[in-house]
Amino acid sequence: YAIASCDENSILLARNFILGKVYNAKWSIERTIRDYPLRVDAQRLKEASSRLTDLLNCIRQSVDFEQLRGFEGKAAGEYFRVFDDFILQQKRDFYFKERNKRPPLDNVNALLSFCYTLLANDVASALEAVGLDSYVGFFHRDRPGRISLALDLMEELRPIYADRFVISLINKRMVSSSGFTQKENGAVVMDDATRKTVLNAWQERKQEEITHPFLSEKIQWGLVPHAQAMLLARHIRGDLDEYPPFLWK
Repeated sequence: YAIASCDENSILLARNFILGKVYNAKWSIERTIRDYPLRVDAQRLKEASSRLTDLLNCIRQSVDFEQLRGFEGKAAGEYFRVFDDFILQQKRDFYFKERNKRPPLDNVNALLSFCYTLLANDVASALEAVGLDSYVGFFHRDRPGRISLALDLMEELRPIYADRFVISLINKRMVSSSGFTQKENGAVVMDDATRKTVLNAWQERKQEEITHPFLSEKIQWGLVPHAQAMLLARHIRGDLDEYPPFLWK
């Protein structure tokens, strides 16, 4: 609570959350270039990756929240500008033009919003498990009913945990356009069968093992939010000099 009430201390944590987010967005672009060099516009993606590198340097030097939010917004714009390039299958029904929410206006945004909700709930549970209040944020400032700290911590996990999961669902044809309906107000919603498919795949993804980049230990994907919450708690309690964001490699 003391850290969250002080902008000078809060921005040190907020900066690391956003560094993790932009680094992982850049990594996701680089991974796509590496895996599908003949199926994507590699030059276009490399240019986007280079711009994210420049923004990483700017984020490291941010001294206030206005600067940080500005650089984070620019980085999100660069990343989402090439997001449609990640989609290699079912392009007619699953396309991405821009991020929209409340409500999502296309199939891809409907999937992203749903998976962001799943991730936010997982992160909130992890924070509570290590004794942190998920409603008190450092980057996302306090707002009644909002799990601000969960939204903070999930920033670095969005590109590699949720976004790549959504891309995988589409490219592996685990979802189809028949599972989505557009309402009169333009909102796109999933039917129950598609939602069940996504939830089952989400649980399966959480069982996959990875090597944690900071801990250098093998853990399941589903334990990554807990590991990051634990590291954040250790930093807040003085056991770590700095919070280490999850930098995927």
